[in-house]
Amino acid sequence: MLASVVDPAAPLARRLVYALKPRSWPKLLVAAWLGQAVGVAAAGSFDLVAALLGFAFTAFDLAFLVLLNDWGDRDVDALKRRMFPDVGGRKTIPDRLLAARSVLELGLGAAAFAVGTAVTVEILRSRPGACSGALVCLSLFVAYTLPPVKLNYRGGGELLEMLGVGFALPWWNVYVQSGLAAPRELAWLPGFALLALASALASGLSDEESDRLGGKRTFTTMFGKPAVRAAVEGMLVATMLVWAMMPKLAPAIADWGLALPAVTLLAWCYRDVAKASQSLDIDEPEGLSRYKAAVHGCIWWSAAMLGTSLVLRTLLVGAQAG
Repeated sequence: MLASVVDPAAPLARRLVYALKPRSWPKLLVAAWLGQAVGVAAAGSFDLVAALLGFAFTAFDLAFLVLLNDWGDRDVDALKRRMFPDVGGRKTIPDRLLAARSVLELGLGAAAFAVGTAVTVEILRSRPGACSGALVCLSLFVAYTLPPVKLNYRGGGELLEMLGVGFALPWWNVYVQSGLAAPRELAWLPGFALLALASALASGLSDEESDRLGGKRTFTTMFGKPAVRAAVEGMLVATMLVWAMMPKLAPAIADWGLALPAVTLLAWCYRDVAKASQSLDIDEPEGLSRYKAAVHGCIWWSAAMLGTSLVLRTLLVGAQAG
């Protein structure tokens, strides 16, 4: 059965919300939160307006990414629907929830609002280059799925997602919050970039057959599901190690009070990943769905915990100093 009650006859607002894929929002929202938190730690204070503008940009960027990805992948999505007519959620364009032209226009409109938000950041918060940085974030997605680059069809989409979600978007939020282009607190981001790569690899696991027939070269189509799952789990463990080593590698910005909650939560959630990976139905749609949910839970909860620890520590130190 299709994992969705939304159909082409549903009200437009409901179809539009579905097309925006709310379940995928934490991927970018957690990246923005961590970036804002690193910015708070770098600046030693919290700027509410900068935070609101950062999240506004992230929301428009997210809408642009989701909608244009559906538009760019419409042929492969249609192929997947023909191959598996009763599996997975509805596809926005192949299942006629929205017309292809409407999806394209809405995505481009979201990009325009994202750029407008970045211009507002430059004006209201005196962040020169914020608009250029925003264009870089948007252009990474253009290179991801749209011609002429279409890197997601040529074997580099996962790495580009790591760059965009794991570093570019958090860095932009760091700059918006702190006004600092290269604070030493950016040392927290390499660990998160590993998590972003794990997320990208996990996301491609359920589309191996349709991606291969549709001409997409992903890590899953090139190396197979077992190797990709091993890489995903290796990235999660590597992040634990990187964050656990931060008090030694960067003692000026990190201590166990900051690193331990995120590392502990990541290790705790990792148990669900290991359990899902060893299940007998791991190569079936339901098994892969549980596995991806466990991986994303690991990533989102641990990164959100790290961001929260950074903000609370900064505000507590500021309150004590005041």
